[in-house]
Amino acid sequence: MNRYINKNIIIALLTLMLTSMPIAAEAAEESQSAGQKQQEDKLTGEVAASVLSAYIWRGQEMTRDSVVIEPSFTANYKGFTATLWGNLDTRPYEAGDGRHSSTWSETDFTLSYAHEFGPVKAGAGYIYYGLAGMTPHGMDLLDAEELFVSLGLNTILAPTLTVYKEINHYHQWYATLGVSHTFSLHERVGLKLAAQASYLKSEDATTYPKFDSNSVATMDKFNNFHDGVVALSLPVAVTGNLTITPTASCVFPLSEDAKYEMRARGLKGTANPSDRDSSYLYGGVILSFVF
Repeated sequence: MNRYINKNIIIALLTLMLTSMPIAAEAAEESQSAGQKQQEDKLTGEVAASVLSAYIWRGQEMTRDSVVIEPSFTANYKGFTATLWGNLDTRPYEAGDGRHSSTWSETDFTLSYAHEFGPVKAGAGYIYYGLAGMTPHGMDLLDAEELFVSLGLNTILAPTLTVYKEINHYHQWYATLGVSHTFSLHERVGLKLAAQASYLKSEDATTYPKFDSNSVATMDKFNNFHDGVVALSLPVAVTGNLTITPTASCVFPLSEDAKYEMRARGLKGTANPSDRDSSYLYGGVILSFVF
């Protein structure tokens, strides 16, 4: 009789344990989800400063023979991201008697939103480019504004497609497809490899023309593959919040049209635009603090 009772007790206990496991698992999942939700609701951000040997933007040489300092501040909240970025040219390039209006050449503001749908991450945003002191004789370039959308996959190489549309003065479309991967060399040291290809389609031959083989502007609009970038960086986690990242990048044209255009917009002091550079190798170090 006691054996029968003990057997029934054991069966009852096992049944109770088995039926309670899904409830416990569901409670754990809900707790984890709540933790993730709480993390998303928390304000996070980054303060960073890059010290680089050049400022190259979309294949264009924006500085030459000088060190640039690029501070930035980023804040994230509930999928929204706001970034303020600037460029300080410590020695603006002067070809001949040209004089730049300021060593502080650019201030950009970006506001974006991103959301993950399983392995897919989609986003959209707005960029304001405050361009000051980019040209000699104190004349500032007209400011630019862009809208952009992005689509990425949380898989190996993290492929991401981003399409930008300029909506102010320089009417053009610019699309990039990038991949990257970080290898762990040590618990505090990584090796990040990244590559990006781009395509540019101009809607205005006046502000963004196609250039001929002599790097002279034509009456046609640019419509071709543009610049490619291969980058290598070595992030070193000094502390849990502070990271120092040596970095190097190589920028090069992806088409003959891009080569002629990149030469035309180059800063090398020569009377013949076709003698200017169309490929660039530069690097430096990035200091970043996350909170």
